[in-house]
Amino acid sequence: MLYNYYPGCTLSTKAKALDQAARACAAKLGFPLVELPEWQCCGAVYPLAPDAIAERLGAARALISARDKGGVLVTLCSACHHVLKRVNDDLARDEEIRNKVNAYLEVKEPYQGETKVLHFLEVLRDQVGFAKLAQLVTHPLTGRKIGAYYGCMLLRPSKVLAFDDPENPQLLENFLQALGATPVRYGMRNECCTGYMAVTNPGLCKQMVGEILRSARDEEAQALITACPLCRYNLVANAAPEQKVPVYYFTELLAQALGLQTEAAPVQAGGEG
Repeated sequence: MLYNYYPGCTLSTKAKALDQAARACAAKLGFPLVELPEWQCCGAVYPLAPDAIAERLGAARALISARDKGGVLVTLCSACHHVLKRVNDDLARDEEIRNKVNAYLEVKEPYQGETKVLHFLEVLRDQVGFAKLAQLVTHPLTGRKIGAYYGCMLLRPSKVLAFDDPENPQLLENFLQALGATPVRYGMRNECCTGYMAVTNPGLCKQMVGEILRSARDEEAQALITACPLCRYNLVANAAPEQKVPVYYFTELLAQALGLQTEAAPVQAGGEG
């Protein structure tokens, strides 16, 4: 199977650690990622208005390119995955949106949502398998109590994204277990961090981040992992000094467990790493 890869804008700039570790791990695990040529920004935010056709075109171009190169598209960023998956659903189910997008892009073969959009974590779970992953770990994260932070974009709307149970997700905990870590389950792991409101309502943002970190620390989490660059930034930038915990991209700990890099440098309050 060819794993076409859509990195997205942030993974080419501020979130290079998420991207670079993923590429190395994918090659090690037998599903090397092939970056789509000439990809464009997905738009970062899913357009709710049905007539917002232009806002869907960046995602549509990536989906059509992946269709023409084998039919599978792998993403890492929670926001990119969210937008691509929902636009793909639009093009599969909404005839008016589909016809307008195809007409605008002048595609030779009309696109009807044929591409299968997968998050990197879904490939680990469904293609590699966590049991096999555990066997491939050479540097287990034994003794490390780590909380998974899902946020909102990986899980909702659940019928479209079909990633995991939105109320009681297990994927990241099972992933951590495969790496030899002790997963910490805490109540706020699937709540929105309000990252998109960091500019318009910073007070609410700090409050929500405080509640998330307090929930994790109450269950004795020593660190958090996430798949979302915006969530990582928000959990770092809006954390009170007494609440901060190390925040890693999940791929950094995967690379460490596979022996591909030394311990990842955590990001804490004060800046991106």
